[in-house]
Amino acid sequence: MSKQELFGVRVSASRTSKALCVITAGVAFVLGTVLGVLIPLYVLPPLSSTAEVRPGPQTVVQDYASARDNALETLTPRPSPVPPRAVMPSMDEVHVIDVSSVTPGVIESEETLSPPLSADEVRAEMEIEVVELEQFATTTTEKEMTTTTTTTTTTTTMATTASPAPSSSLTDGIFWNNAVEDSLPPGFNDEAVAAWHEFCQHSAFIKVEEGCGRMQNRLLTFENGTQSCCRYRQNFDQIQGEIFSFLLSRELGIRNLPPTSMLLVEPAEWQWSAVRAQLNLAQWAEQRPVVLTKFQEHLEQAYIPEPLRTTERRLHPTDLDLAGLKLHEHRQQVHELAQWSDLIVFDYLTANLDRIVNNLYNQQWNPSMMDAPAHNLARDPATGLLIFLDNESGLLHGYRLLDKYETYHRTMLDALCVFRRQTVHKIPATARRRQHR
Repeated sequence: MSKQELFGVRVSASRTSKALCVITAGVAFVLGTVLGVLIPLYVLPPLSSTAEVRPGPQTVVQDYASARDNALETLTPRPSPVPPRAVMPSMDEVHVIDVSSVTPGVIESEETLSPPLSADEVRAEMEIEVVELEQFATTTTEKEMTTTTTTTTTTTTMATTASPAPSSSLTDGIFWNNAVEDSLPPGFNDEAVAAWHEFCQHSAFIKVEEGCGRMQNRLLTFENGTQSCCRYRQNFDQIQGEIFSFLLSRELGIRNLPPTSMLLVEPAEWQWSAVRAQLNLAQWAEQRPVVLTKFQEHLEQAYIPEPLRTTERRLHPTDLDLAGLKLHEHRQQVHELAQWSDLIVFDYLTANLDRIVNNLYNQQWNPSMMDAPAHNLARDPATGLLIFLDNESGLLHGYRLLDKYETYHRTMLDALCVFRRQTVHKIPATARRRQHR
């Protein structure tokens, strides 16, 4: 094998190649080390001359109480924007209800209801609603008054407020003004209610026929030709809801519910003897209470006002001027809006889910539902009076379903900021009268 000289040493060819590899690797390692050390020291600029010094996070020192309060504030859940109302009793019994004419998806079956509430329990629930509406009225008044530069914030309740608020040509603050109030249809006065009650107690029936809505209801004709829509239910809650809603309307000065009275079905008595066979056909049981409402003729359909139909629904004093409403030019429209302010308050207090809530709830299936006639509401074309019909879902049945329908009641009440003065004054007065009994 031939020999080669490498750095003065004679080596074979194979050993020469191996030695070259080792020497090359060693030289590369030395050069890399030298460059890695010298370049940062002598070639690159100092780090402190170019780097931006950023302040580190500051540490906030708190005492234990402050830290605890902050933690509690963070961890505590925020209250719901819709305050819950009365908690209803649990479901214990099964009741029977006529569902032949119930709108699907709106009126819940009475089979899911708990036993009837007593009169004291109903009054207690009503007092909760009265207090809540009073609080809402106070909040609404203060909110409305802060939006104007000509008034100052007030903490008085809506029932006693006398400070000026944003007004229109139709309102005095948040109340309809005297010109509107004086021109409204009078409705059913106390004399008419007393006369109807007396008439029902001392007049005989001569005819019982189908009509007046649901399957078990009947249109009754008295001996002098007067007619009555008579409501018969197997479940007493619905009868109580109808009569209690009527009585509450009288307490609040709302005169839009027709005169209503109660009787027991007594086929053996002189009042019922002429229609005994018709009672058997109707399958009315003896000693059942029925509600007799004076039949109203020549009524027409009533519609939801334009300002309350859309998702941006709102009825505030300034909206009336923006709409260009004048009492002498738009009398019918103004009268309906004023009566609707009572209707919204009344249905909120009674939790009636079978009127405007019916339209709102069914809107998810029928987008044009708010343009349809309002459910269980009619209008007397002769006087312009809105008639609040079929209130049996109020107070008892409606209160049991608040968890499901509360949002619809609240939606309508939150949209309203124009009220009838007498109604607002009657609400706290009714609550105080109950407390002093």
